[in-house]
Amino acid sequence: MATLDDVARLAESLPDVTMRPAWGNRMWRVHDRGFAWERPLNRTDHGALGDAAPNGEIAAARVEHDIAKQAMVSSEPERFFTIPHFDGYAAVLIRLEAIDVDRLREVVVDAWLDRAPKRLASAYLEENPPG
Repeated sequence: MATLDDVARLAESLPDVTMRPAWGNRMWRVHDRGFAWERPLNRTDHGALGDAAPNGEIAAARVEHDIAKQAMVSSEPERFFTIPHFDGYAAVLIRLEAIDVDRLREVVVDAWLDRAPKRLASAYLEENPPG
């Protein structure tokens, strides 16, 4: 089980990351491009999700594109979900109580890689090859 503190620790361990609040919640950015953030559900979200609305801590993370988003939501619905507010937006919501820190690290790093400048992402991958 992961927590918002794990999201913060993982995000802030990446190069050139800053945290700046957005909509009253923490958002982690690389070169001012948000890649992960706290995302509690609001009344509209609860209305859309009904009984499927999770009760625990929730984070959001950017993904490469909508196809990646749909793949994550359909292959790991216990961990990832979306809401109507995110329709057409390349990001997933993460049920932190249902994800381990290693999987969360993958998601946060992938989100960072998606938003980081190409040179910075390439330098990171040279020093930290996948796998």
